[in-house]
Amino acid sequence: MATDIKDTVHAVEAAAVMGLLPARPQLLALGEPTHGEDALLDLRNELFRQLVEQEGYRTITIESDCLRGLVVDDYVTSGTGTLDEVMEHGFSHGFGASAANRELVRWMRAYNVRADNDERPASERLRFAGFDGPLEITHAASPRQALTALHGYLSPRVDADLLPCTGETLDRLLGADDRWTHPEAMMDPARSVGQSAEAGQLRLLADDLVALLDTQIPHLITETSRDDWDRARLYGRTATGLLRYHHWMADTSAARMTRLCALRDLMMAHNLLATAARGPALVHAHNSHLQREKSTMQMWQGPVEWWSAGALVSARLGEGYSFVPTALGTIRHQGVDTPPPDTLEGLLYALPDDHCVIDAPRLATALGGTRPAPRVSPWFGYAPLAPAHLADCDGILFVKDVSQN
Repeated sequence: MATDIKDTVHAVEAAAVMGLLPARPQLLALGEPTHGEDALLDLRNELFRQLVEQEGYRTITIESDCLRGLVVDDYVTSGTGTLDEVMEHGFSHGFGASAANRELVRWMRAYNVRADNDERPASERLRFAGFDGPLEITHAASPRQALTALHGYLSPRVDADLLPCTGETLDRLLGADDRWTHPEAMMDPARSVGQSAEAGQLRLLADDLVALLDTQIPHLITETSRDDWDRARLYGRTATGLLRYHHWMADTSAARMTRLCALRDLMMAHNLLATAARGPALVHAHNSHLQREKSTMQMWQGPVEWWSAGALVSARLGEGYSFVPTALGTIRHQGVDTPPPDTLEGLLYALPDDHCVIDAPRLATALGGTRPAPRVSPWFGYAPLAPAHLADCDGILFVKDVSQN
């Protein structure tokens, strides 16, 4: 494909990325097309450092369990725990084993401690957040942690008569946690407790607890702090989101998996909007969760299609949301070799740069009516960038070759 695109190429630097965007975004979403490659996370880390030092960013949020992320945030903001403990307990999806994630957490903690060994003021501290729900491919977590934490926040601070239930009632209705996390429930709706009478009562109680939290905000942020109230809101979002997710795990209709995928991204979107309200943040996750187009996946019962978290957030924030996906040339240790020259990745692979940022709108103009062929990956773990989505990207991070970690 003989197209001159040299003028669309920029160095992988915060200033170059920000220069491509129509406005300073509240959320700068950097996508990755595969998980588990520290080479991509190293680039993310360097970009975040530059955003902190040059652009005033203070938060990074990644595709990891939002409740576990509190462990990481406590460590980077106040030194609670040890780095080893944080990496073991603060991440989901196995992300705590990543050397690049470990370096990110170490650097954030070091940044928050000034040269005189004093903590930076709260307004200057870096923050960490997970924005995924407490969900894995095999199961969804029990709502116990979120529900009991929300109740525990409210119970000493509001009149007892206003509470919809006692902690003992929640404990009785929740039962054993392994009822909720049974690994067969993902494939077999009959193994889910999500539509049991107890789960139905818990959904009503969770809704009432969240409503109580909202109606008492003037008192609660004075009694505690806005940060504490924000954390309680996270518990509320997570409790209601998990109970909704478990309800539909018990569904037997053909739309079951479509609905579950959509509900996961809805939980992500709610967490991202809460992060955006706190100040500009770098978001890092799989391209499919951050793109503005619908996401698709081939599952055992056929294809499913749903609106991603990025699509939901972009619809709310407009220019306050920017999306820069990553595309790759090769991942040879996974069998992904040099891309065909007529594909988007093949066009970018012909560039001399090992990695670069592409002005996506300018690239689309340079291509004119010539649309690159879709690339087909021989490895299920890598999702090539769809040429049809090019117009919905604010930029593209391209990495020519990803070596084995």
